[in-house]
Amino acid sequence: MRPSPKPAAPEHRSAASKINPVKPITYTRGQALPDLLKQRILIIDGAMGTMIQRHKLSEADYRGSRFADHPRDLKGNNELLQFTRPDVIESIHRAYLEAGADLIETNTFGATSVAQDDYGLAAYAREMNVQAARLAVRAARDYSTPERPRFVAGALGPTPRTASISPDVNDPGARNVHFDELRAAYREQAEGLLEGGVDLFLVETIFDTLNAKAAIFALDELMQDSGERLPVILSGTVTDASGRILSGQTVGAFWHSVRHARPLAVGLNCALGAALMRPYIEELSKLADDTFISCYPNAGLPNPMSETGFDETPEVTAGLLEEFARSGFLNVAGGCCGTTPEHIAAIAQAVSPYKPRCCGAFGLPRAA
Repeated sequence: MRPSPKPAAPEHRSAASKINPVKPITYTRGQALPDLLKQRILIIDGAMGTMIQRHKLSEADYRGSRFADHPRDLKGNNELLQFTRPDVIESIHRAYLEAGADLIETNTFGATSVAQDDYGLAAYAREMNVQAARLAVRAARDYSTPERPRFVAGALGPTPRTASISPDVNDPGARNVHFDELRAAYREQAEGLLEGGVDLFLVETIFDTLNAKAAIFALDELMQDSGERLPVILSGTVTDASGRILSGQTVGAFWHSVRHARPLAVGLNCALGAALMRPYIEELSKLADDTFISCYPNAGLPNPMSETGFDETPEVTAGLLEEFARSGFLNVAGGCCGTTPEHIAAIAQAVSPYKPRCCGAFGLPRAA
């Protein structure tokens, strides 16, 4: 009697091969971005608010004729300027494009019904986004060429409220906004941006991951319903030297909380400035190996005595980002608060000699 044959030894496979390959994303807009990000470091624009301050606008500028009788003060509501001073907003977009920006952001950081409710203008939120997108798209198309396409990122800010943290220290369970409210507000904002013609969405300055999840949910819902599929960039902000975002997550925890969204890029912006941001962008560049990395810091720390409100000159900020590029951290570079077209021009020149960061091919978003 022959002995039974031994069962074949199990085949050893790498961890990646045991996972079913993720189906590539088919983008209906911004299709060229994934390939461009592999070829060179792309440049995103700088601060909108800093540039608006240069114009020294009055309350009357913000009101225009349309909002002349509005019962609340409106100065400082920068998103209102797409109605009352569109010339200012479009000129800022053009200045950044002239400086070398490949991507410009719409002037919609606070253009949600949640944020506009502070001014009594929640009903205008959707229209704000449509108009802002059209201004940016018009400027970008004028500068775009087949050899150097330009793209418009629809900016979705964090809102002035947080779904994770109580506004009342005596009542930890209290909230001034909830997930469904945020989801509805972001859906309305994204619909306006989509109608206005943006090429991608940018969920930025994320200080509360739950707020960001509401934005991600709204974007995915909209893209499923509309049949459009746009690239999405997610950008968090580290608020202090602990290396955490305001709602308490480390950079690594933040990435693992949002990676299911399969963003075109993930990164950091605002907050500490490039010098203090370095260890966190390095950590993120190592962890997020299946997507691209973006970084657009403030021009250092705030300084009310400076013309821009921040310390760093264009040469200083550009030098710091050049080191990031030389270290292989970057696919997208630019500036946030306190940066100007001069900063963006210097950054573009500084990072241009360096190859973009490589990332793993597994699950990498790309065009069809």
